[in-house]
Amino acid sequence: MNVIVLGAGLVGGPITYDLSKDNQFSVTVADYSENALSKIKAKCPNVATLQKDLSDPSNVTTLVSDYDLVVNAVPGFMGFETAKAIIKAKKNCVCIAFYEEDPFEIDQLAKDNDVTMIMDCGVYPGMGSILIMDAVQRLDKVESVLTYVGGLPEVREWPSEYKAVFSPVDVIEEYIRPARYIENGFEVVRPALSDPEFIHFPKVATLEAFNTDGLRTLAQTIDAPNMKEKTLRYPGHIEKMAVLRELGFFSKEKTLEVNGAKVSPLEMTGQVLFPNWQLKPGEADLTIFQSIVEGIKDGKRTRITIDMNDRYCPETDVISMARTTGYTATNALRLVANGMYHHKGISPPEYLGKDVDCVEFMKKGLAERGVNYSESIEAIS
Repeated sequence: MNVIVLGAGLVGGPITYDLSKDNQFSVTVADYSENALSKIKAKCPNVATLQKDLSDPSNVTTLVSDYDLVVNAVPGFMGFETAKAIIKAKKNCVCIAFYEEDPFEIDQLAKDNDVTMIMDCGVYPGMGSILIMDAVQRLDKVESVLTYVGGLPEVREWPSEYKAVFSPVDVIEEYIRPARYIENGFEVVRPALSDPEFIHFPKVATLEAFNTDGLRTLAQTIDAPNMKEKTLRYPGHIEKMAVLRELGFFSKEKTLEVNGAKVSPLEMTGQVLFPNWQLKPGEADLTIFQSIVEGIKDGKRTRITIDMNDRYCPETDVISMARTTGYTATNALRLVANGMYHHKGISPPEYLGKDVDCVEFMKKGLAERGVNYSESIEAIS
């Protein structure tokens, strides 16, 4: 099968590496950055590379038409239009782009074009969503779903004490996009970075948790009166990002003039922050996921806790966030390629969690690559 990966960045690169090792795939990767493509070519000579501007949806539709399967690994701000362009080419796709738009807006378009598109195939939303739905399916009634997730540098380094383990633009989106969650059966909207709390994770650290808009499609696909997602960072991160946000450094409006050109404060901020946030070669990161699902099983209140703690792999030189996100995407693509999953239309990852065979396939594929999720079940009063 001919597969094209759109985007050769922090996660698109490792996605390409993983697929290139699979004899059933012939892999091509496309990106605007010649530097990103050359790195992939040096590591995987059997991968074809294409330097293309993926910001034009019409270019994307034409480009993917010659392939059997597509991975959408562009930054979030390009993700939605890229997804539509892929659907118009009538190609099945797995998508990791974390875009702001409602994915179900293009559900009918995907059905009309006979396309299977699995979206949000990362850690969470992504594999975590699959396992949450699997847990919910085993309860008679679900009462609450509380999720904590974060990607961090293993070593805290002043002043940022943070490194962007996926697209830095998408990181900043987490700090400015309003957070939606479900409380007592109603949708609540709060500012990002709100409701801080400290959570201790053994063998990691005490971390800071805050509201972000990560609940995504679970708000529509799971019937629970209480659901919330929080992002994890080292303590002190909230205050730093909140100050920058409130001072306007994250504004997208082109209100600044630099050398005669209008730019947004966000563009300027990115030029300053992103080099500081970049992981150095060989620098280790970690990814933490925990979801606590509570409900009723056989008349008893039950808690199912799902955990994952992953670290940078020095043997493959792949950062943890790329492993946990990328290998979720590649194994979802294998589900489609093997005919194990063929729902037409938009599929949030939790749809896969309704099928036990899909859940086991995903868990096995990730475990074979060293990414392990554990589960504990206990009765609660």
